[in-house]
Amino acid sequence: MGNLTSAPRGTQDVLPANSYKWKYIERAAAEEAKAFGYREIRTPVFEHTELFVRSVGDGTDVVQKEMYTFNDKGGRSVTLKPEGTAGVVRALLEHGSFNDPMPLKTYYITPCFRYEKPQAGRFREFHQFGVEAFGSSSPLIDAEIISLGQAILTRLGVPDIHLEINSIGCPQCREKYRAALREYFESRKDQLCETCLGRLDKNPMRILDCKNPECAALAKDAPRILSYLCEDCREHFDGVKQTLDMMEIPYTVNPTIVRGLDYYTRTVFEFITTSLGSQSAVCGGGRYDGLVQELGGPAVPALGFGMGLERLLLLMEKTNCPFEEEAPCDIYIGSMGEEPARAAAKLAARLRAEFGVYAECDLMGRGVKAQMKYANKIGARFSAVIGENELEQKKITIKNMVSGETKEMALDKAFVEKLADFMAYEQLYNSCQDIETMFRKSQEGEQPE
Repeated sequence: MGNLTSAPRGTQDVLPANSYKWKYIERAAAEEAKAFGYREIRTPVFEHTELFVRSVGDGTDVVQKEMYTFNDKGGRSVTLKPEGTAGVVRALLEHGSFNDPMPLKTYYITPCFRYEKPQAGRFREFHQFGVEAFGSSSPLIDAEIISLGQAILTRLGVPDIHLEINSIGCPQCREKYRAALREYFESRKDQLCETCLGRLDKNPMRILDCKNPECAALAKDAPRILSYLCEDCREHFDGVKQTLDMMEIPYTVNPTIVRGLDYYTRTVFEFITTSLGSQSAVCGGGRYDGLVQELGGPAVPALGFGMGLERLLLLMEKTNCPFEEEAPCDIYIGSMGEEPARAAAKLAARLRAEFGVYAECDLMGRGVKAQMKYANKIGARFSAVIGENELEQKKITIKNMVSGETKEMALDKAFVEKLADFMAYEQLYNSCQDIETMFRKSQEGEQPE
């Protein structure tokens, strides 16, 4: 029986103290995607199981070992989505979106679920930022989508990232390549792990992705897909590389990249880091030109990538990347007594509603000293205290919590507007002072703090 006060194994809680990091990453990724013309799409957390069997591939580890699949109360087999692409394609098919002008560009932030051994940066419930683009077979869009991945990682300040690319060709290329792989591994089958023995007939390319040391050693000398590309696929891959060169995006061709899902074709890529110990992908994707048709739609070329947010967050924390923290409380309005407490609540409500000010007031019945201690703890930029005297005299003193300076203001009808203007002016003034100080130090040869 499970512990009612413990999260299920392989899941985690994101508490308020850390949620700003998630919001920062999600906002940065979404804004970069928007700059490239991508618009958000949201799909259900669970889908019909057959969708993933047909798209991801019934021979993959995801389908065979990792999916959370169950029958609902109507006896229908449904699955918590293990990845984001299949649901996007299903949604666009259902709603006729492939009749819209192309290219069709989407992005999403979604939870995904896979039953695998939890470890650092890998959970059974994880979150993925992903993009999908439809309608273009040009290598230009391959390079563009790779550059979007790079733009997100660059904006977040992630260090020690390098790009690896490959082409796994079209179905015709791969059929010849699979035959060569079968022949190579067949003569070495006694050295393969049990899982790869099962892959040998169904999809020998998956052996190249095996983490078993013996299988990985065998894979080093296996035939390379690049030697089996047809003329069209070779020309396409050359076009991707030439465009990346023109965009000054450095890369390494890694012929062992195959990705883990069956729907990939032609370009595949990964952004790799070594900062998490062993070499690890923080972003991966590629083309899947046959997937829309496989799921019953028209022949629409497509490509995309996925970025695991847990792994990205772990990497950013480990490499001391800066996170943009949420803005602190603008003003804390303390009070002494019941009537002043109601006046403080009314004042805070007006500041929020009329000017979007982040305002808090006492909700715990604390004494004034404890209220000011709380105001310091939440980082309030300004504070004020309303008591019976302030209500009678219709005056209130505003304190700058950073400088300690105070200003007395009249509690008249225009007070809220004047207070909002005053706080905005003070913030602008302090910002200008900071910039002026940094400029002066740089002119004097000092290192700005």
